[in-house]
Amino acid sequence: MTLRNFKHISALSLAEATDILSKSGGTAVAIAGGTDLMGVLKDKIHTTSPEVVVDLKTIPNLAYVKAGKKGLRIGALATLTDICTNQTVKDQYALLAQAAKSVASPQLRNMGTLGGNICQEPRCWYYRAPDDIFHCLRKGGTKCGALLGENRYHSIFGSVRVAQPACSEICPGSIEIPAYMDYVRKGDLRSAALIILANNPIPSITGRICPHLCESKCNRSEFDEAVSIRNVERVVGDYILDNAAELLAPPAKQLKKSVAIVGAGPAGLSAAYYLRKAGYQVTVYDKMPEAGGMLTYGIPADRLAKDVVQRQIEAFKAMGIEFKFNTPVGEKGTTLKDLCKKFTSVFLASGAWGERSLPMKKAELLTSGIDFLAGIGLGKKPAIGKQVLVVGGGNVAVDVAVTAKRMGAQKVTMVCLESRDTMPAFEEEIAEALHEGVTILPSFGPHKILEKKGSLTGMEIVSCTSVFDEKGQFNPKFDKSAKQTIEADQIILAIGQSTDIAYAKDQIENNRGWIVIDEKTQATNMKGVYAGGDIVSGPASVIHAVAAGRKTAFSIAGITPKTSMPMGQSLEVQCDSHEKCSRTVTIQGPDDIRAEAARCVNCGCIAVNASDMAPALMALGAKIKTTKRTLNADDFFAADIMKCTVLDPDELVEEIQIPAPAKTNRQGYQKFRIRNAIDFPIVSLAYSFNLDGKKIKDANIVLGAVAPIPLRVPAVEAFLEGKSTSDKTAVAAGDIAVKAVKPLAKNAFKVQIVKALLRKMLV
Repeated sequence: MTLRNFKHISALSLAEATDILSKSGGTAVAIAGGTDLMGVLKDKIHTTSPEVVVDLKTIPNLAYVKAGKKGLRIGALATLTDICTNQTVKDQYALLAQAAKSVASPQLRNMGTLGGNICQEPRCWYYRAPDDIFHCLRKGGTKCGALLGENRYHSIFGSVRVAQPACSEICPGSIEIPAYMDYVRKGDLRSAALIILANNPIPSITGRICPHLCESKCNRSEFDEAVSIRNVERVVGDYILDNAAELLAPPAKQLKKSVAIVGAGPAGLSAAYYLRKAGYQVTVYDKMPEAGGMLTYGIPADRLAKDVVQRQIEAFKAMGIEFKFNTPVGEKGTTLKDLCKKFTSVFLASGAWGERSLPMKKAELLTSGIDFLAGIGLGKKPAIGKQVLVVGGGNVAVDVAVTAKRMGAQKVTMVCLESRDTMPAFEEEIAEALHEGVTILPSFGPHKILEKKGSLTGMEIVSCTSVFDEKGQFNPKFDKSAKQTIEADQIILAIGQSTDIAYAKDQIENNRGWIVIDEKTQATNMKGVYAGGDIVSGPASVIHAVAAGRKTAFSIAGITPKTSMPMGQSLEVQCDSHEKCSRTVTIQGPDDIRAEAARCVNCGCIAVNASDMAPALMALGAKIKTTKRTLNADDFFAADIMKCTVLDPDELVEEIQIPAPAKTNRQGYQKFRIRNAIDFPIVSLAYSFNLDGKKIKDANIVLGAVAPIPLRVPAVEAFLEGKSTSDKTAVAAGDIAVKAVKPLAKNAFKVQIVKALLRKMLV
């Protein structure tokens, strides 16, 4: 294979090298013996290649091994041969010499440097494969191929977060799903609830009606079935309402700042919650008699029970959020200017309650789908025809069609411009409509309204050949030679929603009725006035509106979002048996969701750190001096995108500092591998402890190649304190060391190797 072209620069100092790296904008990389950069480039494992390669081996005075009273100092460019052949190292730092000598072959040790060995990229074969074969999580992909695939040599102690999990990444609310699933598994619903509430204050509602995009990207689906995330969220959401006094409590401190929110739909409710939680005085204005917006007046009760919405609103009222119903903004005393004078900030979240009309003769005979659903929400029972035709292919149209069918219509037909595969309604709602007996005619559009003596008789529809033009603009084309007549005594229109912003039209910038905002801050052109939800984006899902409300609240209050899933965090892998396990059929309560949450594989990277020197340096209590800072070795080896250390892109290792061991110190390095000549460890063990007579003290025990980072085992270290070296101690230490393991389908053999190496250390 030929290498891609790059510019090669032989650096003469660390300052020169870091300057090139910092100014390159990520297009330059450093190379030193042992980093295997040439192999990475040759195999083309990354989609992009560096434009500049900075050679560090030409830098003078960095290839030293210096021993003193305080300890050992090793330059980053000292070769592994320099280390393993140095007499002082062999006599006083045997662990380091043994680890260096265990690396590869003599030829590679002559070239490989200490700095290069500890700064390698991951060695997992999924990572090393080109992206078009495995789009590895560690390289910015959506999954760890080894988690549900071949994993003989991968982690047995869990995974590590190196990227946003696919489920959370696609969730409009960015809910940290694996984090709360972890607490659900442990039976800690309170902690799970707090994680959900950080991004979504109405999970009892979204847990019933969310389109659960998260499940469409669940990596578990590649093995058996996606985790039933929405149902788990529903149960946790109900737990929140059952414990609202604690979980939705008023703020400890109330601010003098106040916010008026126009609209009590999901965007308004979301903003109200987060602002109230921050201490703001919050007043929500709504033109309807009850809060909820489309939750109350647009979604049929069979999909979202009204008592769930009412319980949620009552909990918000108990937090101190004030609601003013039957109060349209724009009337005297509640104009936008009035609100701006009375409140510190104003958030416009009045949604999209208007119905688009058809520019056809006799259009006045049609029924508005929004009005139809809202009327039912108000407790009215609108008249239903025997033969109902619903025009539209979105979620509102589906809700109208299903509702009409359940209210007694003998026949309900849906007609929409889009093809069956491109209908904007959620797939599961379409499936529900078909199950209810609704007939769907995709790729057809209205052509003529048919009536007799002022009463509807039906509609003539024609074939729609395309919905959008080549620029992606809505511009449907029809084939009028392909037409048919649908008999109907009621036609309900649900072809799209519009806004009613008469209260703000002359003051707030808008684009054909949709309010224009600063995408970063949610601010409008009017000082102190913000907007979000459907009034800005157009009709979207409830979780989209919730996210917009949260973003606005954070912008108004100056809140910086926090995460429960920091990068580099160690994770417990859940896929221990790899037996196929279908999702729980009926989920009613905590026991059910614990079983379902156990199916979440807790997506993270399970590639192991392959460096032999890394666990050795940790066991010796080394410090690593870089061009920016000095770090403990324990803190240096953290998994990240495309690397196994915490180094910044323009940060280089300068020196490794190792404290002098006590005279009673006993240390060593053990490595289990397939071939002694060149292979990376299957399991390695670096140990260093002092002996007080025959008793062990100050033990440092570090395992290699069993986790994404070199793994210190503090439980074993604590157990060994004061113990004598013996077979009994060794067996007990081995059992303790593997208590936390979560072996995958094919690597449980590593568990026994860990025990064997510990026994060898102590016997």
